[in-house]
Amino acid sequence: MSGPLVVVGDVLMDVDIIGGANRLCPDAPVPVIEQAVERARPGGAGLAALLAAADGRDVQLVTALADDEAGRRLRSLLDPHLEVVPLHLQGGTPQKMRIRSGGQSIARLDVGEGEAVDGPIGPAVMDALRGAGTILVSDYGRGMTRHAAVRSLLAGLAPQVPVVWDPHPRGEPPVPGTRLLTPNEDEARRLSDAEGGEVDGSGPSAAARRARFLADTWNVAGVAVTLGASGALLFNGIGTPFLVPAEPAVGDPCGAGDSFAGRAAQVIADGGELTEAVSAGVRYASEFVNAGGALALATRLAEDGSPALRPARACDAFDTAERVRQAGGTVVATGGCFDLLHAGHVSLLQQARRLGDCLIVCVNSDASVRRRKGPTRPVTTADDRVRVLQALSAVDATVVFDDDTPAPLLERLRPDVWVKGADYAGEPLPEADAVRAHGGEVVLLPLLEGRSTTRLLSSAGGVG
Repeated sequence: MSGPLVVVGDVLMDVDIIGGANRLCPDAPVPVIEQAVERARPGGAGLAALLAAADGRDVQLVTALADDEAGRRLRSLLDPHLEVVPLHLQGGTPQKMRIRSGGQSIARLDVGEGEAVDGPIGPAVMDALRGAGTILVSDYGRGMTRHAAVRSLLAGLAPQVPVVWDPHPRGEPPVPGTRLLTPNEDEARRLSDAEGGEVDGSGPSAAARRARFLADTWNVAGVAVTLGASGALLFNGIGTPFLVPAEPAVGDPCGAGDSFAGRAAQVIADGGELTEAVSAGVRYASEFVNAGGALALATRLAEDGSPALRPARACDAFDTAERVRQAGGTVVATGGCFDLLHAGHVSLLQQARRLGDCLIVCVNSDASVRRRKGPTRPVTTADDRVRVLQALSAVDATVVFDDDTPAPLLERLRPDVWVKGADYAGEPLPEADAVRAHGGEVVLLPLLEGRSTTRLLSSAGGVG
């Protein structure tokens, strides 16, 4: 990408009011929110720009802002992280205020009807757009895509500069030559209906037909319809649509679409194909939701001013063990390299899981494997080994350790049962004392005969 990522679109002020709801109001059957705290963040194009800047991107945001309290607050949240290139917003700053309790929204109040209106744009906006390496249009129906001068610039740049367009039913169609359009399923339906391309049904099949229709109607290279928890479907002019399933995600989905579009634009900026961009966008949106979503971002801004995404701990091994212990269950753990997962591994893990209420797998890091097995191992990285293990129904959580033995890890994990294969019979286990120190027991389980990674590599002509 030769120039910065320029985000063009409508910025909103998003505010969450969060508190407990333990009683009803005496004069109406509505919950009383107590001990409430406020969390504010940029929404719309502001959120997409902020997430890209948190990834270390050089980001410029072209948007319309009002000189009111909410507009000034938006600037204070955006200015430390990116360059804002403002136009005039006529009317009050649009604000979405959610009242939340127990992880759920109870009500939402929308105020501020401000819109960008046609008028002079000045040299700063022209310089930002003409210097863009990639452009992300984040349309929230507040006038930026209807602004005649801005739209004319976008239309002239689209044949040379990659443009990703995140549409809105109240906004304008993308300019011809747009590289990627990113509507959600409902937006794709409403947009295709408005253009006369009515398609019945829902799900991937209907999304594919709507994507094809929108791509042909608006002359865009690709249309990626996001399908919520089902991922995203891309039509890019090839006969067979490209479907990217989403990783499991639990949390508030607010802002997931912005995170998807922003990450897709970054991949395109780096020269990636549309299939790569959509795949990366789906992964990042799942990570965003699992890490707490837009509300978590607002909390980070309030606490330390950083919008950086922090990994979720939903599958954290220590959290899993503690939850099972508090419920009176039995924590089972096992460990190993698990390089080239084979039937022997699967058999051992299935047997181990039947011994208790959860199974935590302790995985040797790449450096630890090399020290044990030699410089040609592991064959697969720790990230890949963990991903394969986590796909098994017998595995509840994984944790990677870098020591030569899992003993230091087991002192913290404190499993009730530590499982190893029968090939360790008669051999001292250096981690056994760490298990027994907390009242745990060590169990050896039978192995499937003749299954091992070393034998697999040898039979394939690899190294042992």
